[in-house]
Amino acid sequence: MTELQRYLAEEIAEDHADGILTRREALRRLGLLGLSTSAAATLLAEPAAGAGPPAAAAKTPAKGTSTEWTPVVTQPITFAGPEGRTLMGAWAPAARRRGGVLVIHENRGLNDHIRLVAGRLAASGYSALAIDLLSEEGGTGAFPGEAEVGAALAGVPPERFDADMKAGVSELRRRLPRARLAAIGFCFGGGMVWRLLAARERRLAAAAPFYGLFPENAGLHGSRAAVLGVYGALDTRVGATRDAARAALKAARLPHELVTFGGADHAFFNDTGARFNAPAAAEAYRRVLAWFDLFVARRPR
Repeated sequence: MTELQRYLAEEIAEDHADGILTRREALRRLGLLGLSTSAAATLLAEPAAGAGPPAAAAKTPAKGTSTEWTPVVTQPITFAGPEGRTLMGAWAPAARRRGGVLVIHENRGLNDHIRLVAGRLAASGYSALAIDLLSEEGGTGAFPGEAEVGAALAGVPPERFDADMKAGVSELRRRLPRARLAAIGFCFGGGMVWRLLAARERRLAAAAPFYGLFPENAGLHGSRAAVLGVYGALDTRVGATRDAARAALKAARLPHELVTFGGADHAFFNDTGARFNAPAAAEAYRRVLAWFDLFVARRPR
């Protein structure tokens, strides 16, 4: 089992421990990942990795103004991928452009939530391209459910993800030839952002990986991105990977900040999920926009 497959399997076990998945459904999903019944049962019997004492929830600073805006509706697009392949994605153009962002989905694939993230970024001034990393398999929509999407992602060689994400950056550069670019990803997608930086993608000015797996023994010396890493304090499963990310960022001398939100768990940013934490999500989004403003738009917010 690769480190990525192990990460996806542990996500299923964590969902079961938190009551999001029944034991039967968890065993089914682990079976789709290739685990035997005994191996799956052993994994589900392990203590929940995210278990720990509750912490105070992150609070959003009070502000004296109120702003209402509507996320930009995304457009389905296709674009050129490596080796003549066609990639799929959702494109959200900003009316007043401050830069461009590659959005990388969770292990649930390119779904409505990730499209909405792209639309929110565009409404905030950052034209966004949400890539579908299952394009070669016909796209996320070709699968009957989340379990099958996760299993398909686990079976793809990670090097293909690297090449496809770089093609996504190239498509952003084509659509926004004079703009500075960034990347953002969540859970599985957070790990993909770290992979993209480790793959010597030098066209990114900034990156914001959310609670993702840091590739084992990876270095970031080929990157130029300023990195904002986002974590939840209750998500202790990524504690070691966060430390590895911090060491790699320091070794590469990249501008960075790793923010851990008290009271927040894995996937706290997803407002369609059981672990959604509204105050932490709002503050995380504010920090992401401020980070992109500083290193992409080069305008302090």
